[in-house]
Amino acid sequence: MQRKTLFGLLAGAVAALIFVTAIVLLPIFWQNSKPAVSHNAPTIITPEKQAEVIERGHYLARAGDCIACHTVRGGQQFAGGLPMPTPFGTLYTPNISPDNETGIGTWSSDDFYRAMHNGRSKDGSLLYPAFPFTSYTKVTRDDSDAIYVYLRSVPAIKQPNRPNEMRFPFNNRSLLIGWRTLFFSEGDFKPDPKQSVEWNRGAYLVEGLGHCAMCHTSINALGGSDQSAAFGGGLIPLQNWYAPSLTSNKETGLGDWNLQHIDDLLKTGVSQRGAVFGPMAEVVHNSLQYLSDADIRAMSVYLKSLPQKGEPPEPVQLVTSAAFGAKLFAQGEKIYVQQCASCHEADGRGQPPAYPPLASNQSIQMHSAVNPIRMVLNGGYPPSTTNNPRPYGMPPFAQHLSDAEVAAVVTYIRMAWNNHGTPVSPQQVNDLRSAPL
Repeated sequence: MQRKTLFGLLAGAVAALIFVTAIVLLPIFWQNSKPAVSHNAPTIITPEKQAEVIERGHYLARAGDCIACHTVRGGQQFAGGLPMPTPFGTLYTPNISPDNETGIGTWSSDDFYRAMHNGRSKDGSLLYPAFPFTSYTKVTRDDSDAIYVYLRSVPAIKQPNRPNEMRFPFNNRSLLIGWRTLFFSEGDFKPDPKQSVEWNRGAYLVEGLGHCAMCHTSINALGGSDQSAAFGGGLIPLQNWYAPSLTSNKETGLGDWNLQHIDDLLKTGVSQRGAVFGPMAEVVHNSLQYLSDADIRAMSVYLKSLPQKGEPPEPVQLVTSAAFGAKLFAQGEKIYVQQCASCHEADGRGQPPAYPPLASNQSIQMHSAVNPIRMVLNGGYPPSTTNNPRPYGMPPFAQHLSDAEVAAVVTYIRMAWNNHGTPVSPQQVNDLRSAPL
C-alpha cells in the first residue's frame, strides 16, 4: 500500500511540474507552432537513380529499425497500430505506408524530414518522444530523403490510425514543449575530425539511425534522459528488461572486448562472450543482421571506444540479508547441478557460442538482476539470423521452479565461480513472473 501511495504522490508531482513548465513556456510554444521550414534542400532524384535510392532507403530503414515499431506482428508492413505502453499511457504507432488517407501518401520529403529532424508531424503538431526523433535529428537530409523514397515505394495499406490512450494531462501535446526544452536539442551529426572515417560512420549509426542510447540510457520520472549518462544503462520502462551499461566493464562495457566478438554479437546475436535475448534480440533480428560487415565493424569500433565511466546507475531493488543469501546459494547450487550444468557446465564456462558462459559474465553480475531472473523464468532464444539460422535456446522454468527456487539458482550463478553479484529475493522473482514477454 505504501508503494502505491508513494507512486501516486510522485505521479502527481510529475504531472504538476510538467503542467507548470508548459504554462511558463506556452508563449514559446505558440511562437513556434508553425511547421519549421527545412534549411536543408531536398535531394534531387532522377528517374535513372530511383531504383538505387529505393535500395539505399531500404537499407537505411533497416538500420533505423522502422519495421519494429510500425508493423504489428503478423500484420501488414508499416501499417502501424503497435501498442507502446509508457508510464503516461499507451501510444499506438502510426501508419507510415504511402496510403493517402491513413498513411503518409500526402507527405512531402520536407514533411518527412521535419518529423525526423524536428519531431513535428505534417501539420506541425509535436510528436511524442517514443518516436526517437531525439536521435533521428542527426540523420542527414540525403538519408532521410532515401528512407522517404523507399517508404513511398512499398504497398499502400489503408488502415486507420488508432487514437492514443494517454492519461491526463499527458494527452495534451502542447505540454511537450516543456519536455522538448529540457531534453531535446535539434541538430545534425557532426563528424569528429580527430577520429577515423570508420569511427565517425559508427558514431553516426549508433547515435543517429540506431538510436541505441534510447534504451541504454536511464530515463527519469519525466521520461527524459541525461545525456551526460548516455549509454550508462537503464531499465526499459514497462518492458522489465535492463539495458546494460556500455560504458562500464562491470556490466557489458565493451572496452575489453575483441572487435570480432562485438561484430558477432551485433550481426548474429551470439559470440564467444555471450548472447542477446529480449528486446536486443529483436533489434538484431529486425535490423542489425542486415547491415554490411563494414557498417557493423564501424559500430563496433565506436562502441568499443566509448569512455569507461564510473559505476552504472544502481536500480532500486529489494536487499537480501547475508544469512538468507547463503541459504539461497546452497539451495541454488543443487538446482544448478540438476537443471543447468548439462549446458552451462559445472564450472559455469558454458559451451559458447551455443551455450553462453555464466562464469565471469558481466551481464549476470550487474546491479540489476532483472535479466537473469527473466531468462530463468521465461527462457528465450537469441535471434534467428542469416549466419545463425538455428540458434540454441534457453528453456523456461517458470512452471517448474517456485519463486524461492528461481531466486536460489539466480543467486548461485551471480555469486559462484568468483562472480561478484549479490543475492536476489523471491519477491523480486514474483514481481517479474507476470511481466510481459
